[in-house]
Amino acid sequence: MPRHRKVPLASLRCRYRFPDPETGVGEHGVIGVGPLLDPDTVLVAYHLGIFPWPAPDMEADLVFWCSPDPRAVLRLDGPLHWSRSLRRSMRSKPFRVTLDEAFADVMDGCGDRREGTWITASLRTCYLRLFEMGWAHSLEVWNTRTGELAGGIYGLAIGSVFVAESMFHRETDASKVAFATLAETLRGDYELLDAETMNPHLESLGCVTMPRSEYLELLVRARRRRVEFPEAPVTPAREGGR
Repeated sequence: MPRHRKVPLASLRCRYRFPDPETGVGEHGVIGVGPLLDPDTVLVAYHLGIFPWPAPDMEADLVFWCSPDPRAVLRLDGPLHWSRSLRRSMRSKPFRVTLDEAFADVMDGCGDRREGTWITASLRTCYLRLFEMGWAHSLEVWNTRTGELAGGIYGLAIGSVFVAESMFHRETDASKVAFATLAETLRGDYELLDAETMNPHLESLGCVTMPRSEYLELLVRARRRRVEFPEAPVTPAREGGR
């Protein structure tokens, strides 16, 4: 799939002013509740350290605007260490990894959950537009034997920070392979893989918490850097690590 040319940030039209991201409260750092708005405004929010989180039990087009404290991140400025089980999966499973080949399919995979999905129709439309604008990206994990999509991850590249929105798997460890491959691919040019909020799965992949104030300071520097999203994935190291 041809890579979309990034729409310049200066050309975006944002008619709204977001609250200070430091004012976010609660587990997800909610700064307010409102409509999803347009892709331009959503992208401006990401540059401020704010992201939309669909509000449960509310109208489909309403979201929480979030800036959590602390932030779940994986630092990319040093060596990365993967578990033995992940390295074993990299050795034994018939996976092929691509970038930006099936963004919509990855979003659909992330939204296909038995417990219900937070990826509403309006959210899907918004991020597909962000992909067309050259800001959103996906990494796909394919089963080489069947040709089927086994897992993947998607998010937004903001300067030298990649904000990972969601990942999924249809085969054991496929989401872990997606996360690890993305991290290895970004390492060097990117400073941080931002996973937003911590959970046990992210912690098992090496994510740590970063105070919101530190994250926002890093983001101000990182968003000034002109970093191109990679053209090809890098396979994670299969030896060493934890």
